Amino acid sequence: MARHLYTGGRWRRWIALTAVLTLASAALLLRARDPAPAVLQVPAATPAERPVLYVDPLGAAAREVRDLRRRGRPDEAEAVRRIAGQPVATWLTDSRAATLESLDQLVTAATEAERVPVLVLYNIPQRDCSGQSAGGARDATTYRKWVFDLALVLRGHRALVILEPDAVAHAATGCLSRKRAAERYRLLAGAVDALRALPGVRVYLDAGNPTWVPVAAMAPALRRSGALHARGLALNVANFETTKDNLRYGTELSRLLGNAHFVIDTSRNGNGPARPGAGDQHWCNPPGRRLGVPPTLRTGNPLADAYLWIKRPGESDGACGGDAPPAGQWYPSYALALAR
Repeated sequence: MARHLYTGGRWRRWIALTAVLTLASAALLLRARDPAPAVLQVPAATPAERPVLYVDPLGAAAREVRDLRRRGRPDEAEAVRRIAGQPVATWLTDSRAATLESLDQLVTAATEAERVPVLVLYNIPQRDCSGQSAGGARDATTYRKWVFDLALVLRGHRALVILEPDAVAHAATGCLSRKRAAERYRLLAGAVDALRALPGVRVYLDAGNPTWVPVAAMAPALRRSGALHARGLALNVANFETTKDNLRYGTELSRLLGNAHFVIDTSRNGNGPARPGAGDQHWCNPPGRRLGVPPTLRTGNPLADAYLWIKRPGESDGACGGDAPPAGQWYPSYALALAR
């Protein structure tokens, strides 16, 4: 971590957190040897515990709204405001000190506003298996340190954390060697333990979507990855499957994982999935999609903790044709299509 993050109040926070994270670090190291976690039931939140989600006023959608208004395009600005006015997730995708600095600013602002941010940790080694979002931490040691550093920043704050989209599903479907897959499961289980040691943090381990990995194969992979220690699972991240299908899939997984709860990404599933096509057309910026149910912690389903906009609507899935920019960059025409 950069030296300046440990000055003044940061230093006191580091000392306060050392005792808590010592146990988490020990657990993280133990995961390198023992991938099979013990069963731990995490109770559901009571209505009084349910947080209000944080809307970041500095996000890409908010900037686009301001830009469209300056350019005299009020109708388009109003459409994009449907995205900018919602609490969308913030993705943490690299190990730079600037990322930690930005996270500190975000969670501090959210705490001052008495709101809870949604965060996505997306830095697992060999991320996305050479796909559109390839990258991630250099190695296991770097990843463990990164998680520890994030935990330092999150100490004293509340957050909903979505842990490593696609990581378990990729490992379960053979994208990694057996040795690499086993390492990934240990890293994820260690990250779950490190983050759940923080009282205000709820961790949801990514569990893919209903059309990817069958429940019978996904459940044991999730167990190895620490799902029984997490708050629950995250479904449909950056995908388009219907909420109904995700509720079914999540319920089936829950039966095999100690009645685990889950959250569902509804950011772009308003029209359901695109028809399967050649290559990546089914999932990479498919046309004709719409915004789904706005983020809410009131789902009406006892297992579903929330419907969230985890994938940031309007940001590209990848440079997969036409004028689409690289993954994670703002895609103005696609944002308008989703919001209208």
